[in-house]
Amino acid sequence: MNVHEFQQEILRLKREQDVCILAHSYQTREITEIADFTGDSFALSVKAAEVKNKKVIMCGVRFMAETVKLLSPEKTVYLSNPVAGCPMAEQMDKEMIAEFKRLNPDYTVVAYINTTTDLKTVCDVCVTSSSAVKIVSKLESKNILFIPDCNLGSFVAKQVPDKNIKLMQGGCPVHASVPYKAVEEAKKLHPNALLLVHPECVPKVTAAADYVGSTSGIIDYAVKSDAKEFIIGTEIAIAAHLAYECPDKLFYPLSKELICPNMKSTTLVDVYNILCGRGGEEIKLDPDTMKKARVCIDRMIELG
Repeated sequence: MNVHEFQQEILRLKREQDVCILAHSYQTREITEIADFTGDSFALSVKAAEVKNKKVIMCGVRFMAETVKLLSPEKTVYLSNPVAGCPMAEQMDKEMIAEFKRLNPDYTVVAYINTTTDLKTVCDVCVTSSSAVKIVSKLESKNILFIPDCNLGSFVAKQVPDKNIKLMQGGCPVHASVPYKAVEEAKKLHPNALLLVHPECVPKVTAAADYVGSTSGIIDYAVKSDAKEFIIGTEIAIAAHLAYECPDKLFYPLSKELICPNMKSTTLVDVYNILCGRGGEEIKLDPDTMKKARVCIDRMIELG
């Protein structure tokens, strides 16, 4: 089958089996076209909890599928490609953070949603890239440990100077790999373009941006802006999606290196195979782990 035929067959099987397909914005166009919802990871989890479908397929990475399961424990949740992990989410383990809390009981541990379910069990509150500043500013504690992304944490610290924010060395290797030199080169090539970047980029890159925000924030900004040219400082798929959505505007990736291999590991065939009763991986989490991990997510919902 060609791509279009695969898409049509997936849509048919999805309707027959009453399945909801979620696709993170970093997925390829051919994947987002067959999804019921496309967006940021936590927003997708909320959508999955709202729909009536009892079976959900996540086209993204493992922590995203786990978050879907945390918010919809009664549903059958599949990760479309079992090898699709997230280096940032897997950088720290709960033993390390539990020991930090034991030694520093006056600190509140803030976990980026891009963490494993296991790690979330010892954290106090979760945040997304779009809600981090708002939630951290609302916390009663002055002392904050922000994990795992030190670049996002640094961005939050600058926005909330009254907090004592401690960081650990961690983050997204894709976003963090973009040097400031890329900004200089992109602006030289496209002097009339606005620079929109994700806060997972290094501080010098975010400091040069016209807008810093989550993936959905970058998309919204570009769509609503009167400007006609944009340099996009996040996963290269976003520049491609925006080009489809706004054909009257021009979008340039900040760097050709902004490609997430884990996101790109998912294919239409992976989704098709799950609908055919093979492939993929059902996400299973034990009840105690889910109960403990939900604490920091519920706190995020309360504050956000």
